Amino acid sequence: MNWQSPSEFFAMGGYALYVWGSVIACLVCVVVEPLLVRQRRRTILGLLRRQRVAERLEREESVA
Repeated sequence: MNWQSPSEFFAMGGYALYVWGSVIACLVCVVVEPLLVRQRRRTILGLLRRQRVAERLEREESVA
């Protein structure tokens, strides 16, 4: 397509709502997904640390 002005570009031939809506949805996913992965990773690491401490305490109690 050949656009003669910026307004024609942003109108996307009448499909601006679909095009820009898709672009925004994609950008939201690209930004939010790494944040959610980081949060899940921290949660899992915390659970593993607590489990390791619990196992260590359990071993110490069984030895004593």
